[in-house]
Amino acid sequence: MSSHEIKLEVCVDSIRSAFAAEAGGASRIELCSALGEGGLTPSIGTLKTLKETLTIPIYCMLRPRRGTDFVYSDEEMCALLTDMDLLRENGADGFVFGSLNPDRSINVDQCRHVLLASGGLPVTFHRAFDLTDQKSMDENVHLLRELGFRRLLSSGFRPTAADGVDCLAQLIAKHQRDFIVMPGAGIKVSNLEEILTVSRCLEFHASAQDTAGEDYVAPTTTRMECDVTMGKQDVDPYYGTNSNVVRKMVTIAKAMSSR
Repeated sequence: MSSHEIKLEVCVDSIRSAFAAEAGGASRIELCSALGEGGLTPSIGTLKTLKETLTIPIYCMLRPRRGTDFVYSDEEMCALLTDMDLLRENGADGFVFGSLNPDRSINVDQCRHVLLASGGLPVTFHRAFDLTDQKSMDENVHLLRELGFRRLLSSGFRPTAADGVDCLAQLIAKHQRDFIVMPGAGIKVSNLEEILTVSRCLEFHASAQDTAGEDYVAPTTTRMECDVTMGKQDVDPYYGTNSNVVRKMVTIAKAMSSR
């Protein structure tokens, strides 16, 4: 299938999950907070702690709030760029960002501000791309490359990468020579081989959580029985990255790389 190693980026929102990602053989981490909200900007303390121990690159999410609009005010961008400066100063190896206009077109001005502030570090455009007009996908990939983004994270305009794999395959076939299109969303051990086969991607993105493997393990945090909650997500168990799931995904990717 490929003469190159197929790399796995694992998205994490905790120190324990980051350790599990590296232990399982991930090539890179996307560091967030609140994956239950789709992933928000991580804390400086979390990044600094991980940089003291981990050896694989850590890309930091730049997303100041929840919501699927990705339309940011001037004040939100000011906060985001301040976070970016601090994350860069404390060892971030790259960033993940996406910004749209109210008509769902890519916000070129805000993207330029972020790329300028990156200090030359690589920046990924995230799944805000999947809210843009699919008919303009090739033009938008060309725009992102011209702006200076190094890669695109996408589910192919569908809820999961498995659903959008045909579209992803088209994007990868057309743009892979000079731009990385990275499938992500809903990738599991059970569907990974098909996604890699159809898309022919060189990188993929997954949370590799407990529920993404065949063997379920208990949640990684303890639930205390009480009437007090800290937010709506407390009603659900917390699933962290599972090193065994990461390891299985890496094994599948290595096998596919040698075909």
